Amino acid sequence: MKYFSKIIFLLLISAFCSALALAQDTGGVKGKVRTAKGEGIAAATITAKQQGEDVKSTTSDEKGNFVLENLKAGTYNLVFTKNGFSSGVLNNVEVKKKKTSDLGGRLVLTVDQGTQVIIKGSVFAADGRSVGGAEIKIERITSDGSIKKLGSTVSSYSGEFTFRFSEGAAKYRVTASAKGASASKEVEVESAAIYRLAITLKGEK
Repeated sequence: MKYFSKIIFLLLISAFCSALALAQDTGGVKGKVRTAKGEGIAAATITAKQQGEDVKSTTSDEKGNFVLENLKAGTYNLVFTKNGFSSGVLNNVEVKKKKTSDLGGRLVLTVDQGTQVIIKGSVFAADGRSVGGAEIKIERITSDGSIKKLGSTVSSYSGEFTFRFSEGAAKYRVTASAKGASASKEVEVESAAIYRLAITLKGEK
């Protein structure tokens, strides 16, 4: 019994020494995954790669912050991904022994338009002129016929406007109004794509 206890003790000591040696021989990186506007992106996956092979991965917290630890000293490429965003890569990130390099907010992801429903439109007066500064409202028409307000914007100088939503089948109603005139159009979407429409105002004063 004493013999087996001694073996277990020695194994624990060996494991502890190995972990300590590994910790002294490794480093890490930390940073923040964010949008171009500086907003943190939660649940993004950050993967350290060497020679095309995945070495270690982690995910960002609710504020977009992450720490990737226990990496052997060396140079890595960091790949960061998140559904709805284009993938990003930060090449030649150096990891040093006993240090955690701070990358700050260098990990920026942009929205992947291929995973969005994009509704683009133009507003015209009855005589065909583009109408800038028109108020544009968009609503979702649900399957039971009820209406849900989603948002609003203002048309550009050239009369254009854009709305973006997560992909998925839906029916929308877009209403434009300016100078006492208004008009609406409905658009049905089936999947991620760009949908275009033109709205001609009626009763403009």
